[in-house]
Amino acid sequence: MNYTATMVTYFADSETAPRVALPPTKLSPVAQLALWLLAGSVVTFASAALLGGVQPATFIVSGVGYAASAGFALWLFRRGFPHPTLGAGNLVTLGRMALIISLLAALFGPVHPWLVVAVASVALALDGFDGWLARRNDRVSRFGETLDMEVDSAFTVILAASALVAGTIGPVVFLLVLPRYVFVAASWLLPWLAASLPESMTRKVICVVQVIALIALQVPGLLGIFSTALVLTVGAALLWSFGRDVLWLWRRRP
Repeated sequence: MNYTATMVTYFADSETAPRVALPPTKLSPVAQLALWLLAGSVVTFASAALLGGVQPATFIVSGVGYAASAGFALWLFRRGFPHPTLGAGNLVTLGRMALIISLLAALFGPVHPWLVVAVASVALALDGFDGWLARRNDRVSRFGETLDMEVDSAFTVILAASALVAGTIGPVVFLLVLPRYVFVAASWLLPWLAASLPESMTRKVICVVQVIALIALQVPGLLGIFSTALVLTVGAALLWSFGRDVLWLWRRRP
């Protein structure tokens, strides 16, 4: 289950809702993935250059980050993909991945904070469409769900580190990141934690608020003395959400 930032979407799943499909293609799904990963690298480098300027450090950091992300996507794809085409939903996720990786530029050089906010906001907004597109076009897969979840997780980690580097908040910001990783680590020891959870609008809203808070923390002086209070409040909401789900899973453990 995705415990990371997931944009709340209110699109109805009615039979009259339009389907958004890619044009017909003779390319295999893996060829489509490779092509879009190549296109994503251009997006990453262009966005990173916008954020950090045209300098070697910007391209090296972005290149290494994107290579690792692309490698993970290919590895995940090779574990199994059940559809004849990649699907628009996965393309949106890959586009988000490219934008999010470009934010690494904020960790290794001076950037304009409002540009970071702009790129991060676009990545967040797109999160409301990838899952919806996958459902509308019958392209739901374990590949897409896992990639989306890990992209969202990377998003929160990069934003938290960026806020720390910008000096808008101290290490307490990682309270907005650690719960998910603690939960995953615990599921390795307690397999019943890995069971599926029911959909929850409350969980989704808290995840969106989590990312909005992290985006707001990118601008020095924007929140001032309220930065720590915001982190503690949103962190408490995350812990409550995780605690509620852990309790639900514990009551239904085998």
